[in-house]
Amino acid sequence: MPLKKTSAQEITLSVIKTACSNCNLQELCLPYGLNETEMSKLDELVSTRRKIKRGDHLYRAGEAFESIYAIRAGFFKTDVLLEDGRDQVTGFQMAGELLGLDGISTEHHSCNAVALEDSEVCIIPFPRLEGLSREIVALQHHFHKVMSREIVRDHGVMMLLGTMRAEERLAAFLLNLSQRFTARGYSHAEFYLRMTREEIGSYLGLKLETVSRAFSRFQEEGLIAVQQKHIRILDIPGLKKLMTHQSA
Repeated sequence: MPLKKTSAQEITLSVIKTACSNCNLQELCLPYGLNETEMSKLDELVSTRRKIKRGDHLYRAGEAFESIYAIRAGFFKTDVLLEDGRDQVTGFQMAGELLGLDGISTEHHSCNAVALEDSEVCIIPFPRLEGLSREIVALQHHFHKVMSREIVRDHGVMMLLGTMRAEERLAAFLLNLSQRFTARGYSHAEFYLRMTREEIGSYLGLKLETVSRAFSRFQEEGLIAVQQKHIRILDIPGLKKLMTHQSA
């Protein structure tokens, strides 16, 4: 019957559109140079997707590690619970980036991953990824590069928290977001912050009041325009100059 045929066509189209080989994020989260057979194997590996509602957990600290997740759409934060009961934000992740690498060493997740907006992830079972990586050298090399990038990012955050003043930290944070949005084909100068000021402060090691004051000063000095969570960067060279300023 026509209805059944239409349904089948829709399912087939959906599968085609969401396969790794046809995903518009493949340049961000997949290695270059895979042949058709290798791409087919990768498509089979990343065959399951999951939608996460805003505010829901993708995984929680302490849960068994089984998969890593490629963010197909949406925005996440990772955080850990401190001994005093506060949540410490450890990172913000967007489409084309991976979540779950924190569980590799101990086989249990060491942090929580929470959706900051309605999101969708591709589920990559880690044992199967390891097996496929042994078959496809390019995939193994790419995965090592991804893990190395995470280490470099962690070191960058440590430097940011250890050596920069409050306004320098916020400038670095906004410039980093700008670069990441640009890599995804979005505007480098205009975007929405999915996280709250408090979450930004937690990530940057700053109090909420300090973050708010820094945003206000940036706006007063013509570096950015702020309307609630909508940000327009008006002076990228100015933000970069602020970052390299050495206090006396």
